[in-house]
Amino acid sequence: MAPGAGGLQLTSVAGNSRAATADSDDLEDVRLLDSYDKIDAEARRIQVTVTGMTCAACSNSVESALKSLDGVISASVALLQNKAEVVFNSALLKDEDIKNAIEDAGFEADILPESSTVGKMPHGTLVGQFTIGGMTCAACVNSVEGILRNLPGVKRAVVALATSLGEVEYDPSVISKDDIVNAIEDCGFDASFLQSNEQDKIILGVVGVYSVIDGQVLEGIISSIKGVRQFHFDQISGELDVLFDPEVLSSRFLVDAIQGGSNGKFILHVRSPYTRMASKGVEEISTIFRLFVSSLLLSIPLFFVRVVCPHIPMVYSLLLRRCGPFLMSDWLKWALVSLIQFVIGKRFYIAAGRALRNGSTNMDVLVAVGTTASYVYSVCALLYGALTGFWSPTYFETSAMLITFVLLGKYLECLAKGKTSDAIKKLVELAPATALLVVKDKGGKCIEEREIDCLLVQPGDTLKVLPGAKIPADGIVTWGSSYVNESMVTGESVPILKEVNASVIGGTINLHGVLHVQAAKVGSETVLSQIISLVETAQMSKAPIQKFADYVASIFVPLVVSLALLTLLCWYIAGSIGAYPDDWLPENGNHFVFALMFSISVVVIACPCALGLATPTAVMVATGVGANNGVLIKGGDALERAQRVKYVIFDKTGTLTQGKATVTTAKTFTGMERGEFLKLVASAEASSEHPLAKAILSYARHFHFFDDSSADTGTENDAGNDVKTGWLFDVSDFSALPGRGVQCLIDGKRILVGNRKLMAENGIHISTEVENFVVELEESAKTGILVTYNDILTGVLGIADPLKREASVVIEGLQKMGVTPVMVTGDNWRTARAVAKEVSIQDVRAEVMPAGKADVVRSFQKDGSIVAMVGDGINDSPALAAADVGMAIGAGTDIAIEAADYVLMKNNLEDVITAIDLSRKTFSRIRLNYVFAMAYNVVAIPIAAGVFYPSLGIKLPPWVAGACMALSSVSVVCSSLLLKRYRRPRLTAILEIIVE
Repeated sequence: MAPGAGGLQLTSVAGNSRAATADSDDLEDVRLLDSYDKIDAEARRIQVTVTGMTCAACSNSVESALKSLDGVISASVALLQNKAEVVFNSALLKDEDIKNAIEDAGFEADILPESSTVGKMPHGTLVGQFTIGGMTCAACVNSVEGILRNLPGVKRAVVALATSLGEVEYDPSVISKDDIVNAIEDCGFDASFLQSNEQDKIILGVVGVYSVIDGQVLEGIISSIKGVRQFHFDQISGELDVLFDPEVLSSRFLVDAIQGGSNGKFILHVRSPYTRMASKGVEEISTIFRLFVSSLLLSIPLFFVRVVCPHIPMVYSLLLRRCGPFLMSDWLKWALVSLIQFVIGKRFYIAAGRALRNGSTNMDVLVAVGTTASYVYSVCALLYGALTGFWSPTYFETSAMLITFVLLGKYLECLAKGKTSDAIKKLVELAPATALLVVKDKGGKCIEEREIDCLLVQPGDTLKVLPGAKIPADGIVTWGSSYVNESMVTGESVPILKEVNASVIGGTINLHGVLHVQAAKVGSETVLSQIISLVETAQMSKAPIQKFADYVASIFVPLVVSLALLTLLCWYIAGSIGAYPDDWLPENGNHFVFALMFSISVVVIACPCALGLATPTAVMVATGVGANNGVLIKGGDALERAQRVKYVIFDKTGTLTQGKATVTTAKTFTGMERGEFLKLVASAEASSEHPLAKAILSYARHFHFFDDSSADTGTENDAGNDVKTGWLFDVSDFSALPGRGVQCLIDGKRILVGNRKLMAENGIHISTEVENFVVELEESAKTGILVTYNDILTGVLGIADPLKREASVVIEGLQKMGVTPVMVTGDNWRTARAVAKEVSIQDVRAEVMPAGKADVVRSFQKDGSIVAMVGDGINDSPALAAADVGMAIGAGTDIAIEAADYVLMKNNLEDVITAIDLSRKTFSRIRLNYVFAMAYNVVAIPIAAGVFYPSLGIKLPPWVAGACMALSSVSVVCSSLLLKRYRRPRLTAILEIIVE
């Protein structure tokens, strides 16, 4: 099948050569041909939306028109759904014939994309992102969200004004992404699909397709690849969308097959959704700038005609020459302004019309009303003068200046909004573009090295990283050693030594040596991708305070229009009864014209944009600033709660302490040799994941082998190696007992390793000598671990976990900020009190199983206080979720990150203060933005309405009002941008923080 000039048609390649329609570029359905199972080979089923049906007679009329067509097998029309389903012989009829038949019957028709009409395999929902252009205020956001949430199959929809993005969770078996795009466009905005969480789809940029024949060659190559389900190529943009079976082929094999099949003629690269989004943003800014420049160039002659030409007699006499019923100057102004009004300003009419059709109002409505009123009046004044000889002043310049200033304001606003999204741009720039793939034979010998797109890297690939290059993916070093700069994640400027078996993070920079890295996590699973996703999600979210702006926006435009009409009536009636002198009127003017100018100024100067941008721009900048400081914020609601935090609850182990427990004492009480005792304890703890268990194992290994390298806390790999080397005893019936310890059997004898509670539960007597020794350990902030063998208390281990160096100053800093720190721990009470005393925490709570820390959080929430929880592990995740503000520190575990509202990338408690301080400053800025936006409208609207004209002589011409409106939203965005100057509190300054 030959492609059209604009691009190839969407084609199904699942064992059938039949092409789908060119309109259907939805690639979400994986069984496109299922709908043909019960239809003849040449039969085709389509669905058509039918607009204009109001009753059963209409649906009958459409049905009759369809059935009268030669080739239609069956036709049914659903009145309530405004849809028709038609089965017809594709050899006799085309889709356009069906559409034309309905339109000939007096109704509007659109063929639905085929993917939304065929039988689908039931599967889960997708989360898709869509770029939305043309939104100017909170009313626009409300309109789009309302339309999306009412669509069948849409589970959730969130629209962000600052990023011009919409995130929609939808069921692809009910609604397609094209349906969502169409719904947004019907609402009066530009829309396009950006990306979704599909795992079997790839978007490629293709270079080398210059003609229709090239397109046919490309289609032939793709059609021959086994596993490709659908594809669509747009020759204009050079984008190729491919849906494939991930169990049959990989994205890299697909790219290699296409490039190899073309003998290198076609060059393919993966299109990053963030790059596509950035290009759309640049395109929007350039479009608005082009419109602004065009409007300005057409407005300059109007300025010369009105201001400059009267001082040039020859030119002025030419303009005063009559040509037909009007002067040359009138013809010139009418022509120029008509171009500005209806060509350049067409976007305002289109957007306003669609908004009104959907029962909503926005900024475009105000602009369209104000400029149209000025233009229509001027045209009427000309026609009235031609008919009666009484010439009133015209205000063509007002319409032109209004549109010019509105476009200028929109352009400046777009530039400023672009600055607020710098965080994601910087994060995306961290990702490397290409990777050096090492191809090995079965014996592990390198046979080839080739450069590939980083987005094509697969788990298990061996990648060569040269000095100075970025590491392409998260993985494990398999060969070589080098220092790596991980400051983009950890914030630590000191390079980290990476040797064999060390883990590395994609996007970090290899400094010196050459490394071979085996990719472990790629694509959306990498640390960098997750950071980008968190920042993006935060910027999509809405703070609760924004509900105020949404409510005001919903009533703002109707209220302003009402005020404008009231202004018109008041001034006109006042002039008719002689309430003000006639010398106030413009030359050759009348009371209606005088009143109309005030009314237009009211419509134009009112600005809901400033209100709509007050919160999202500040949240957007704050999330970016937080990311730059290693504090990832999950949303505006998290920011709002964090700035009101009253209590911060810290987990002790790994949060206040370094999480690097070390055994400081090992004492036996039964005469057992120390080495034998440590071997027993290490064998019991080898299967445990607890940090204390790893410390015991490391200490025992060091004692057994005299290995200095084992003086660290140990790792999972160490534990596995210990079992394999055979120096530990065989263990059976192992079980971990949360909050107490572990138990197991060695040679049929029970071993218990844990605290007093574990001993008491099993009836183990603790002698006075042992108790005194444990108390001594606990009072020195160490943890005493009791060990029994064959139900006899054999010995005690003393374990210390040093406090983080910044713990004390952070606790004191929080107290200075008016926040009460609390420590929660499952450790024994004496150790907990000793640690709390070191950091000056007055309130210590015990972790009582099974709910543990979560119950402690809830106890502080009972009086309505906002509680933050700081933790780092899986056992902290219930408490992080229960807290009003959960903070996962030191990157934490995946589960902890999922449950938290803040992710503190660095293992530094100072970030807790940074998170709260940034939240407070952000909401101070938001409040300032609202004060500014509200004050602007409260002051500007009365001035525009002429309230102060009788007493002070202050009057705003409509074009000045337009300039003020344009600059108001820009000012709010610039106010939010001041947050980019935020600097985290320094340790030396933290203690001087004063509660406001």
